[in-house]
Amino acid sequence: MSFTPPTAEQRFLLDHIVGIADLAAHERFAAATPDLVDAIVEGAGAFAAGEYAPLNRAGDEIGAVWNDGVVTMPDGFRQAYQAFVANGWGSISAPEAFGGQGLPNVLATVVMEDLGTANMGFSLVNMLTPAAIEALIQHGTDAQRADWLPKLVTGEWNGTMNLTEPQAGSDVGALKTRATPAEDGSWRIAGTKIFITFGEHDLTDNIVHLVLARTPGAPEGTRGISLFIVPKIRLDGTPNDVRCVSIEHKLGIHASPTCVMAYGDKGDCHGWLIGAENGGMRAMFTMMNNARLNVGLQGVQIAERARQQAAAYARERVQGGQPIVAYPDVRRMLLRMAALTQAARALVYYAGGQLDRAHLGDGDAQARLDLLTPLAKAYGTDVGCEVSSLGVQVHGGMGYIEETGAAQHFRDARIAPIYEGTNGIQAADLVGRKLGLEGGAVFAALIADIRADAVPELAVLVDAVERAGATLATTSAEDRLAGSYPFLTMLSVATCGWLMARQARAAEAADADPAFLALKTAAARFYLERIVPEAVGLEAGATGGAALLYAVDAEALG
Repeated sequence: MSFTPPTAEQRFLLDHIVGIADLAAHERFAAATPDLVDAIVEGAGAFAAGEYAPLNRAGDEIGAVWNDGVVTMPDGFRQAYQAFVANGWGSISAPEAFGGQGLPNVLATVVMEDLGTANMGFSLVNMLTPAAIEALIQHGTDAQRADWLPKLVTGEWNGTMNLTEPQAGSDVGALKTRATPAEDGSWRIAGTKIFITFGEHDLTDNIVHLVLARTPGAPEGTRGISLFIVPKIRLDGTPNDVRCVSIEHKLGIHASPTCVMAYGDKGDCHGWLIGAENGGMRAMFTMMNNARLNVGLQGVQIAERARQQAAAYARERVQGGQPIVAYPDVRRMLLRMAALTQAARALVYYAGGQLDRAHLGDGDAQARLDLLTPLAKAYGTDVGCEVSSLGVQVHGGMGYIEETGAAQHFRDARIAPIYEGTNGIQAADLVGRKLGLEGGAVFAALIADIRADAVPELAVLVDAVERAGATLATTSAEDRLAGSYPFLTMLSVATCGWLMARQARAAEAADADPAFLALKTAAARFYLERIVPEAVGLEAGATGGAALLYAVDAEALG
């Protein structure tokens, strides 16, 4: 199955949802001219289709291979990654001072979408480096930025995040990795980390790990955590005491080595403190929030790939004397896939536009981005799972056969609601922190913007979201958490419905391919008329409290 980059869809969103022209009106982003934006959108899609997409099947069937601490990628992967570096695709939004192009981050979103749609597992090597760059920009010293950023920006080195430990899971405060000060001003790191994406591989000559650890006498819990730069190869060219113990055997994303990493087995693992001692969580959340938007984008990536494959199959598969695309239920599934994919993409791109405005100093945009981040991550990845599952269903029995490729999309998609903070954690963050931002004013401003567009199909859902939000703001913490996931979905669907309605209006006046505009209009109508009403029914789950969840004890649950 070939991959066709969704360039028309991306350009439409940049114009009508992101407002790329408004961003380019600022001096910082003046280089983002229409011609350059067109070149990036077209070029990134062509690169992904030509270099990453042909490796998707081998990445799944062969995958990364571990042998005595060394991880080897399948044939062709190193060459494709080197082409990514040579073409400068990793430097789109990085600061010019460190070799970047200084363009809006949302253009880097276009690149990441194409790479991940072409080959989700492989694209994970590209996903966390921007987060490491952002952490160093915001929290590193001038010397650290000068030493590490130039090759991270080009992609000659990749970055990783090291949070999770075997005994801790999502409880970061329970980590045991230690950092001890050394006489030369560095630190000696000792501990084990698990689930480290591309923690070891043969694509780059160095890997820059950002590692959470405790210093001597640090407070318990998250207050006592610090963040360290721990490279595979030190700046003087000597190997660091860093070792990949094993890689995980996973349901999907086989082209992404998920590593167990050992630091300091020989007592000589050098690390360098980023920011203040015990300030690691603040620096790590800089990485996490960047990564969470990109994980939400992964849901869009896999949904787009599954949708394209299902649509092609439905046009070709003849049953009962006609292609199955002629049957109402198949058309229902295909239109649902298109509507969900377009809606999730609009949400992630809209959040990306707020990030760029925040970088320009817009405080309101930063506040809205804070509210949107858990929505983009959780709803985007839920959509990826639903759409890839529908892709299998459209194929019928052939979808359950690995050779068609539909099953790979379903398997690859399933990790995205789990990593970078499970979707349940995103929902808890929404109701525990984001709903009350600025005394509830940030949530109220989003609802007001949705209402201002006066979309009739959204009225009932927006009323339900407001009622549920008011209830959750005043109830107990336990009840709030019990209703958090349904509420997150309600708010996500309301926001996506608003963005889809805006696209439908823009499509009425757009001069574009008639087939593209027809699908855009139909997808928007389907989302507003079929998907939005489903979310209204979630109000009972959002406001019903926790009592029912504890009506039986843990043993009775099974």
